[in-house]
Amino acid sequence: MKVLGVSGSPVQNSNTDRALKIVLEATCMKSEFIKLSDYNFGSCDACLGCIKTNKCIKKDDGVMLAEKTFKADALIIAGFTPYSSLDSRTKAYIERLYPLRHRNKLMAGKPGGAIVTSVIPSGQEQMPPAAEIGIAAIKQYMLDEGMKFSGGVSLLGNVPCLRCGEDGQCQVSDLKRIYGKEATPESVGEFDFANDPEKVAELQKLGDAIGSSFFK
Repeated sequence: MKVLGVSGSPVQNSNTDRALKIVLEATCMKSEFIKLSDYNFGSCDACLGCIKTNKCIKKDDGVMLAEKTFKADALIIAGFTPYSSLDSRTKAYIERLYPLRHRNKLMAGKPGGAIVTSVIPSGQEQMPPAAEIGIAAIKQYMLDEGMKFSGGVSLLGNVPCLRCGEDGQCQVSDLKRIYGKEATPESVGEFDFANDPEKVAELQKLGDAIGSSFFK
């Protein structure tokens, strides 16, 4: 049995990447980690050229990614939430899995899970629940394809202002929008989920649920 982990984060060794690898390890299955920014592919063109073959007619890496996804026995998708919705790279990957559904629903019955990183802390009543929106998008894809959704985990991510080089002081800084007018990179600091034992345990629980689904 093999589980495929797909990360939409373009940041090297990001919270999203490392969280996904924890879940993959916790499945106790053979696994493959894919970072979507390493590949060149576009979104679905809705041309329906895939109906008879279950294969996209575009000539890019999306065809290979869909094939890897089909050949895996389980799927974990990890993304992040710019502008409070699932990032475009992860969304494009999901769209390119559309050829797998025609006639036979080739992903049906496979267990899956979601990881979504958001810079908006939970409990921010004046801001949209971005992480929940991202998880819902991945969950709905899996349910539409007849997959078994094992759960989703949300993580607090880091505002890009922490590493932009302008000290987070410009007028459009998300540091100030999220954490208040007096916030600075030093006062906020970088968040690393690995320092949160409860969050690590939640990720391991998701991996265990996906791996254990093959023995029920």
